[in-house]
Amino acid sequence: MELDQDLQSRQEARRLAEAAHAAYETLKGFSQAQLDGIVEAMARAAEEQAQRLGQLAVEETGFGNAGDKAEKNRFAARKVWEAIRDMPTVGILRKDEKRRVWDVGVPVGVICAIVPSTNPTSTVIYKALICLKAGSPVVFSPHPKALCCTLETVKLLADAAERAGCPRGAVSCLPSPTMEAVRELMGHDRVRLILATGGPGMVRAAYSSGKPAIGVGAGNGPCYIHPSANIAQAVADILRSKTFDNGTICASEQSVVVQQENARAVQEEFSRQGAYFLSEAEAGALAKLLLRPDGSINPRVVGKTAPELARMAELSVPQGTRVLMAHETQAGPTRPYSREKLCPVLAFFVEKSEDSVLRRAIEVLEQEGAGHTFSIHATDEAVIRRFALQVPVSRFLVNTPASLGGIGSTTGLFPALTLGCGAVGGSSSSNNIGPLDLVNLRRVAWGDTLRAAPETAATADSDLIEALTRKILQRLELQ
Repeated sequence: MELDQDLQSRQEARRLAEAAHAAYETLKGFSQAQLDGIVEAMARAAEEQAQRLGQLAVEETGFGNAGDKAEKNRFAARKVWEAIRDMPTVGILRKDEKRRVWDVGVPVGVICAIVPSTNPTSTVIYKALICLKAGSPVVFSPHPKALCCTLETVKLLADAAERAGCPRGAVSCLPSPTMEAVRELMGHDRVRLILATGGPGMVRAAYSSGKPAIGVGAGNGPCYIHPSANIAQAVADILRSKTFDNGTICASEQSVVVQQENARAVQEEFSRQGAYFLSEAEAGALAKLLLRPDGSINPRVVGKTAPELARMAELSVPQGTRVLMAHETQAGPTRPYSREKLCPVLAFFVEKSEDSVLRRAIEVLEQEGAGHTFSIHATDEAVIRRFALQVPVSRFLVNTPASLGGIGSTTGLFPALTLGCGAVGGSSSSNNIGPLDLVNLRRVAWGDTLRAAPETAATADSDLIEALTRKILQRLELQ
């Protein structure tokens, strides 16, 4: 029976890929206005059901909380739609009259979209909108632990799209996401691009599929609170960020780095606003929970609240504790507090100088999270400039909650739930991925010879007429 299920799931993957390609044959003839009508219909449907879908995601996965999940759904629907509404993606996008070059947007074709368990419904909404805006159908590959809420979200979007004139099959989802089915889908001839958001194993599989892929790396963002910062505001931003959906956004802060001169003030402010600093023994007990024997982060801690984590580690923390913090002095694979923790737990580094803060931030990122996100709270622009030129990330955030700023909710970055990490992070792009990352550009260019041709032809005609006139006059003279 297991073999039969694998074969059936592979056949379903092939069927969906072929149906998506048939939809593409229709979609590629659609105008920008037609595509925009489809995308707007999906965005409206998703926003109307944001609360219900958020509740479904929490009930199925156990990650995060329903209120913040709903807020992410609304972000993916409303904010993304507002950002792409007036964006040209197909047809002639630009004419450079001086260089005599046109840019023509061409849909890439069928896209395979990998969905993570941490943000299943919001990721589906976001990816469906940017794919259809780019004129390409999308087949989703859900995480097995988030299958039902992913299928429900895809059905909602597909129904809304079809009512708006979209061909059937343009938005679909694997109903049985076995590894065999996922590999079959990624390797299918009809699939032209893989849009991968998920764990490192799935992202590596996408890049190893032989198809063009846009994947993301791990987030492990350090946050520097500079002495020039407004400490109370910085702490409030960090706690808001780290507790949003219980820390499941990959751009959220994972460690706080301060200098000795403001360390005490920062620690006191964190404690005042609801953070609990673990003793050495308590930090050791929680560390055993955070890491699995193989060195990876324990999935049991993902998306849990600080009190839940404390109970799991058999610790007693004050009522109202929002985040657990542990003093750390090193970064590395065996130091769980220096790693990416998709839960409300933060490392706290105290450094002697600004130089050592910079070195520590780079060390943390080089161990995990290079290319992703760094945040700083400061008013000294010279310091911001210095760090911006040296820290190896794609998103450098200033005075904002990192989880919300990184996805473009509280900053001017493109609103996205797939955050590229660039070459340093093993990604093909450093962008917050949007529709234009999913469009091929066809360039129409006129050469100088073509511009000169009419002049040359006119000159040749003039010479011929002159020669014939001379011959006629010569004959008249002879007569």
